[in-house]
Amino acid sequence: MDFKIPESVLVVIHTPELQVLLIERANHPGFWQSVTGSLDRPDEALAAAALREVAEETGIDARAPGHFLRDWRRSASYEIFPQWRHRYAPGVTRNVEHVFSLEIPAVRAVLLAPHEHIAQQWLPQQQAAALAFSHTNRDAILALSEAPWRA
Repeated sequence: MDFKIPESVLVVIHTPELQVLLIERANHPGFWQSVTGSLDRPDEALAAAALREVAEETGIDARAPGHFLRDWRRSASYEIFPQWRHRYAPGVTRNVEHVFSLEIPAVRAVLLAPHEHIAQQWLPQQQAAALAFSHTNRDAILALSEAPWRA
């Protein structure tokens, strides 16, 4: 079995008006989140992982004109939920998550990966933050309005 790498990206997809995309996990209905995913290889560049995960989970090409992928150069370490630890090597209990955002011009339908997500919704920033099940995701959504590029 190939174990997951305990290093991941979180990509908050939003519009200039701070409408935020949340997607519902297939294996945990009721768990809403932004795009997330582990690195495929230890040497995978973080931006490459962010581009890949956005495409895999939403069908959005983050490199398209008018789309702005931003590396916040911020990360958080958190404890991996016990129900997901079997995916990692024995003894691995923490993950490091690197934060990105993707600004797109307007709300749009996305193409979900059906084995990963079952629903999508665009919500105003505060509502999205309140619904996100992960505290790191919630914090990133709330930080959007204070981001330096918004000044």
